[in-house]
Amino acid sequence: MMLRTCRVLCSQAGPSAGGWQPLNFDGGAFHLKGTGELTRALLVLRLCAWPPLVTHGLALQAWSRRLLGSRLSGALLRASIYGQFVAGETAEEVKGCVQQLQTLGLRPLLAVPTEEEPDSAVKTGEAWYEGNFSAMLRCVDLSRGILETPGPTGNILMQLKVTALTSARLCKDLTSWIRKPGASLELSPERLAEAMDSGRDLQVSCLNTQQNQHLQASLSRLHRVAQHARAQHVRLLVDAEYTFLNPALSLLVDALAMRWNGPRQGGPWVWNTYQAYLKDTHERLRQAAEAADRAGLAFGVKLVRGAYLDKEREVARHHGTEDPTQPDYEATSRSYSRCLELMLTHVSHRGPMCHLMVASHNEESVRQATKRMWELGIPLDGSVCFGQLLGMCDHVSLALGQAGYAVYKSIPYGSLEEVIPYLIRRAQENRSVLQGARREQKLLSQELRKRVLGRGLRVPH
Repeated sequence: MMLRTCRVLCSQAGPSAGGWQPLNFDGGAFHLKGTGELTRALLVLRLCAWPPLVTHGLALQAWSRRLLGSRLSGALLRASIYGQFVAGETAEEVKGCVQQLQTLGLRPLLAVPTEEEPDSAVKTGEAWYEGNFSAMLRCVDLSRGILETPGPTGNILMQLKVTALTSARLCKDLTSWIRKPGASLELSPERLAEAMDSGRDLQVSCLNTQQNQHLQASLSRLHRVAQHARAQHVRLLVDAEYTFLNPALSLLVDALAMRWNGPRQGGPWVWNTYQAYLKDTHERLRQAAEAADRAGLAFGVKLVRGAYLDKEREVARHHGTEDPTQPDYEATSRSYSRCLELMLTHVSHRGPMCHLMVASHNEESVRQATKRMWELGIPLDGSVCFGQLLGMCDHVSLALGQAGYAVYKSIPYGSLEEVIPYLIRRAQENRSVLQGARREQKLLSQELRKRVLGRGLRVPH
């Protein structure tokens, strides 16, 4: 039954040979999912669209544990939010989730739920970062090992959070230094790449002895993760963070790219993330793409709208500086459209030397991407892929996957203690996405109503 359904969806959704056909994000692909999955998705998405739950998530979790006890509270979380957005805790649970995604034409993008907030208390020193480093290596191995059919070499992706491997405070200090005139030579990607390769001490004049030692250890961790990922044929998608960290993060990514995105490496193994909700993103993206082209380096980009809007505006108000974000959602959408057009043009010109992930839950952005891919002659399963969060936007993900596009679901995994705080932070950063999921909720309600009335296609559980 599922195979027949897939064939019907592919015949309806796939681009025809005679011309581009727009995909239908009308929830038709929900037929591929069980009633229990759809019911949980509807309930959880409605809960997550309730602002008090998102704002006070950690306090509510603590209250639930005190009132119900750890076991019952944990069981409720596993049956709801954890089950909706997390692959599981063990390798076997993650593999089971990924195999289910593969039957639906979707691919995994594993994410270790570990990070450091710029204004948080100091962690446990180098031991904390070394523990995260080991977790990243395990994520590389898990990304490689969980797939029943890995597909073409280099199609395995995972997320990397730099502030899990290096201090956010150090990145903040480096960003302040980078923005000063004359700092470019001392903190060039070439110098950092050479230090990564050689392992020799790197001394930066703006840092004290302890900071220089931490920088050297951080470069070593990043280099070893990239080295291991390349050996396992896993591409690293580095997450963007706050504007007061991103220049330092981009410097580190550029250093990794010089080492691992060379013309003989087989396409980009290290990608950077660009946030369209920032005013200067299009220009920075244009400069980076042209610089990679001139240097003969492969170029990989994950294009997102952005998740730190409230924090960015709060910081700008506090320091009396210009707000770096677009004025409203419409301006952000225009920025995303321009960046998308820029990158798709580069992909069409550079082929496998330029890769793009269209990481968006916005239907119009996805339609623009699929149409321009057809117009530019970019293959469906080539250098352009799509990305959405696990447990969200399935009406778009499933339609894309069944039409033959490469679609990845961002998948956190780990214990309740590790993942729930991570999920709550993601929810706080993505309030607009969660509150904008009303259309998905409507489509889920329609599908469930059909099944209750006996008119829907029933899928075995």
